[in-house]
Amino acid sequence: MSNPKVSICIPCHNAGDYLEATLDSLLAQTYDNIEIIVTNDASTDQSKEILDRHEKDHGIIVVTEQCGSAAKSRNRALREASGDYIKFFDADDLLSPEMVASQVARLKGTTNSIASSEWGRFYDDDPSSYQANPEAVWCDMKGPDWLVEACANARPMMQAGMFLIPKSILDATGGWDEELTLLDDFEFHARIFGHCDDILFVPDAILYYRSGMAGSLSQRSDRIGAESAYRSFSRGADHFLAKRDDAEAKKSAAAMLQDFIYTFYPAHPDLLTKAAARVSALGGSALEPDGPPKFQKLRKLVGWKLARRIESATNKFRHAS
Repeated sequence: MSNPKVSICIPCHNAGDYLEATLDSLLAQTYDNIEIIVTNDASTDQSKEILDRHEKDHGIIVVTEQCGSAAKSRNRALREASGDYIKFFDADDLLSPEMVASQVARLKGTTNSIASSEWGRFYDDDPSSYQANPEAVWCDMKGPDWLVEACANARPMMQAGMFLIPKSILDATGGWDEELTLLDDFEFHARIFGHCDDILFVPDAILYYRSGMAGSLSQRSDRIGAESAYRSFSRGADHFLAKRDDAEAKKSAAAMLQDFIYTFYPAHPDLLTKAAARVSALGGSALEPDGPPKFQKLRKLVGWKLARRIESATNKFRHAS
């Protein structure tokens, strides 16, 4: 492939506040063989007007369909894709101008390796606030090894826009699991990384990850979200344990499930019980709970469970006020 086509697949639901900046960052890519496909999933804001304008002026492909989830929207865009390589991208993030060109060059026509990138957060619509977030996986690694390393502290960054994926891998492994609505990226990437040969790191490719948005999907903790998160972590663990079943891999899988317990406690006790049983079967986990400074100080005094209950009760009181 001397000039492979890249399809960028974007789910969009009421992303009008950020969508134009996202599309502009894609249209500014230095690589010239790109198609941009956006699934407009029942948006009621200005997203339609922005997409209509970009469809007319820049030839992006717009699919209008009520999907109901990001996973379904991504898969719908994927069905329209004609590229040799696929990049899934959120409607509120940004890419460095050279990202696609650098990742295509790094893959050099391979059909069974995935290109990765740097990433960092930015806030308040200001990309200049970007701060890189170096990780141990910012290097070339085998797919299963990347998963084990990234999950060791239960904080893997698997934002889809970081990766450029050969279409052949998706043909072999399938698209996004449409049963999942929260943290579906973990199951998806665990599945495809377990299938590929290598994750090839591209240091001059940067994902600018928009952070601090109120009400984002990643903040959901209702029953549907909790069930999705548990399924994603459990299925994802199955994927990479099928490739690596050693003590280190089991420790990483246990950490992901232990973090699920820390995140959702004390709600959904049936799911917490299932997760705890899986953690025990994997050999246990020494992962410490994450949380803001007040929580960390309190848990040292009263233990993490009571500290989490107090935190949960305080949050409910604030929302009710």
